[in-house]
Amino acid sequence: MTTSSTQRNTTMAYFVAHPVRLDEETRSHITTAEAAFHLNRSEQTLRLWACKETGPLRPARINNRLAWSVAELRRVLGIH
Repeated sequence: MTTSSTQRNTTMAYFVAHPVRLDEETRSHITTAEAAFHLNRSEQTLRLWACKETGPLRPARINNRLAWSVAELRRVLGIH
């Protein structure tokens, strides 16, 4: 069985549109899309921060993908 790109995009859009609140997040790192949502910035802005190392956060690279620390996001946003 193959999954169409529309199905994959719809599934990913659901997770981005309904992220877990940061104070309830149990994972140590989240995706660029989720971090962008919480920071009210575009995903591309976060990628630019990572590339130029100019933003308030530094992502981890896991399997050549960016992963954003939930603890650092909480710190930047003032959530304890």
